[in-house]
Amino acid sequence: MAFPLPSHLPRKVDVSSQILSKLDSATWQTLNSSVALSWCKELDECINQAKNRIHDRIRSDIAAFDTQLSSAKSAQERLSTLSDGINSLNRSVFDPESGAASSTLETLKQHHALAQASLNADVLHASLQHLVKCKAQLDLAQTTADTGDLPAAVRACSELQRVLAASPGPLAEASVIGDMKRVSQVIDNRVSELLEYAYSVGLVVTEQYITVRPSVLVSGSATPLPLSSVLSSLSPSAVTARLASLRRDLTSHYVDRVLRSSTSVTPTTEDDSSDIIVHKIQCFTSKDSTSHDISLNTLSHVLDFLDEKVFPHLPSPQRESFPRTFAKPVTSSIMTNLLIPSLPSTLESLPAFLQLTRKAVEFESQYVVGLLGGDSVDREIKAWADNLCAHYERARRVHILGAIRNVILERAARIGDTFVAEVRIPPEGVLPVQTTVANQRSVIECSPSSEDAWNLDDNQSFGMNHSGSAVDEQSWGFDDEIEQPERTGVTPESNSEVKAGPDPGDAWGWNDDGPPEEPMGEEAGSSSSHEGLWDDDPWDDNNSPTNPPAAPTVASVVQFQKLTPEQQVAGGSTNGSSKASRGLSHVRKETYLVSTLTTEVVRTVESCLEEGKALATSHIFPQPSTSSPGNLIMHSTSLVLELYCGLYPVVAASRLSDTTLHVQFSNDCFYLSEELDRVLLKAEAPSDVQRKLQEGRADLIVLADSWFYDAIDKQVMTLCNTLASAGGFTGTSDQDRYDECETTVTAVLQNIKRLARAWKHVLPKGKYHVAMGNVVDGVLSRILDDILAIPDIPEVESHKLGELCRILFTLEELFVEDAESLVASFVPSWLKFSYLSELLEASMADLTYLFDEGALVDFEIDELVKLVRALFADTPLRAKTLNKIMGGHPIR
Repeated sequence: MAFPLPSHLPRKVDVSSQILSKLDSATWQTLNSSVALSWCKELDECINQAKNRIHDRIRSDIAAFDTQLSSAKSAQERLSTLSDGINSLNRSVFDPESGAASSTLETLKQHHALAQASLNADVLHASLQHLVKCKAQLDLAQTTADTGDLPAAVRACSELQRVLAASPGPLAEASVIGDMKRVSQVIDNRVSELLEYAYSVGLVVTEQYITVRPSVLVSGSATPLPLSSVLSSLSPSAVTARLASLRRDLTSHYVDRVLRSSTSVTPTTEDDSSDIIVHKIQCFTSKDSTSHDISLNTLSHVLDFLDEKVFPHLPSPQRESFPRTFAKPVTSSIMTNLLIPSLPSTLESLPAFLQLTRKAVEFESQYVVGLLGGDSVDREIKAWADNLCAHYERARRVHILGAIRNVILERAARIGDTFVAEVRIPPEGVLPVQTTVANQRSVIECSPSSEDAWNLDDNQSFGMNHSGSAVDEQSWGFDDEIEQPERTGVTPESNSEVKAGPDPGDAWGWNDDGPPEEPMGEEAGSSSSHEGLWDDDPWDDNNSPTNPPAAPTVASVVQFQKLTPEQQVAGGSTNGSSKASRGLSHVRKETYLVSTLTTEVVRTVESCLEEGKALATSHIFPQPSTSSPGNLIMHSTSLVLELYCGLYPVVAASRLSDTTLHVQFSNDCFYLSEELDRVLLKAEAPSDVQRKLQEGRADLIVLADSWFYDAIDKQVMTLCNTLASAGGFTGTSDQDRYDECETTVTAVLQNIKRLARAWKHVLPKGKYHVAMGNVVDGVLSRILDDILAIPDIPEVESHKLGELCRILFTLEELFVEDAESLVASFVPSWLKFSYLSELLEASMADLTYLFDEGALVDFEIDELVKLVRALFADTPLRAKTLNKIMGGHPIR
């Protein structure tokens, strides 16, 4: 092959290419005859030169040229001879008349036709033979079906279906085979219907009876058919469906029904009208209740009947599998319909139930495992019976919680279902600031008159015969060395015996300030509901209020402010030094209102503990379970408390929005906590139960405190919202503006007094003073902040503000006890508020004197500075006073 010449080498250009290039570059102006003639001459010269070179080449080696020429001529002759031979052979082979190929093809065609005829004959013969076989099998199926030999008909139909399916290819598409298939399907359907009829006659399960015929006579049959052959002849899908229906009917009519209701069975054997034996078991339901032992005996009779009369007729594969599948429904029914519903709710009923459980275990061993072939390892009834103690206690716990839940739901809708609990306080012997807390206090306990300790739904009247504590452990400032008084019981008067007394507000002298106003929130209904139930003074304070003594010294106030809220209650409620000086020896009593629902809760807790201990010591269970007997029941005590704490505030939410009932719920929680303390002292419960009860008691104390202070916060917020209408007490120099502020302060005063009347009947004296002290302190703090925030107070306005402050001085009457005022003990901002009213109308000299004497220690330095700048003009004296004040309070 020719190789391309590299581009960098010079190319040899022939004459023709040169002439063509010249022809291409010529134009019509330069192209003429002379130019064309010159080009022709160049071509001729080039041709002549080529010829000369060829001749020269031949002459240079003439011998070789002659040899090649003779070889070429010889090859041409041989080629011509070979072409003639090939043409002659082609004519002898492919000639249409005498060629070998034509005669061979004709012979092959004749052989193919003969082979096709032979094949057609063979196929026709085979098809006719198969068709004869199908016809014979069809006649057999038709004959056996007509004569009533259903098992043979089933076999014949099955064979016919197999033969028809195995038809040769040409015959399978013939119409005769299609007709035979349709006839075969008709015969098969007819046989299936007869078998279904024979089964429905041979084995009948209804709600009233079970009928078993070992032999069945069908139409067209001269001899009865065995029931076993009927079942064996059914198709697998039909057998599965029939056995599933049988299992469902037996479970519904003869297992569940026997265990649920009073039922008896009677097996009989008799002959029917065709002299065929009929085995029958009839079921009768009576209205009279029977024992559970009889139910198990009845069920055993049913299973014996099935084992003798039904199971032997089942086909061989199902003869063993069907009883095993029937074992699980029997076990589940015994558990669901017999054992679990019969689980007793009292300890006295346990022996009979244990006897029933033992019989159920024996029944499972004999019938479920032995007769039905159930699993001998996984015995559900025995496993349940081994843990019977835990099952009983869980069921008992559900019953207890359900009963107390119903009681809570019922009592939540009642109004006035309360009693008075009494706190007996030992005499004090130390100063209020340095007192310690007593370990125990006496409280009245309500015990029901019902004989049944678990009859939670009965509405019983209660007497007071137990003791407990009415306030938390940090509420009183008594020395621990004081001997505790003996617990006593007091029976309160019933509501029908209590006479309506005068208005409680008259005993306090609160209604003399002006006409009554609308109570805050829902206090009106609460106050009115209590006014007819209590006397003028629920704490038996018969001494009328007197003028309060002078304010305590600054040192005593500072010392009091360093105490905790609980110590403030103790110190404020006892007024230690003055009372100790009198040497009082009698036991002081305080009362508070408690809902009777709390007695039900306490009684439930005590009964749970008693029942748990009784169960633990009874040794009634044959073997120990996973948990100690009685432990779950005793643990129900904490669940009862959790249920009360979680459910009652929800179901009684609308009632608890009333401020009186709000603090009463706090009393209830505290009463329950103290009763739990009493229960724990006398109860001998396991450590984990006691720990749970201690946690429940702590939760109740937290709940009592949170509801108590939540009620206080809500009232303070309401009163502060009322004070907001005063607009910060600015501009009181204007008479109209002063009248608005005076109306607001008077409304707050009346609302506080109304709240005091409502809470006095509910709270014990100590907590009442704490609650009212916090409410009054919140109001006074708001007024202090508003007044101290005024940047400029003219002289006229300062006098008006002082008058507004003095309106609230009557609140001191709320804290008078035994002719002594305790207001400074319970209202931390009282002295600060009192001095503010004086400072508003004091001179610079008076203010400086009070500051030097340490009377203004309640004020912050920046508050005094702002007050001085607001009250006095900018003078050298004011600047000197401010410098002294900013130097800090004097040290005493």
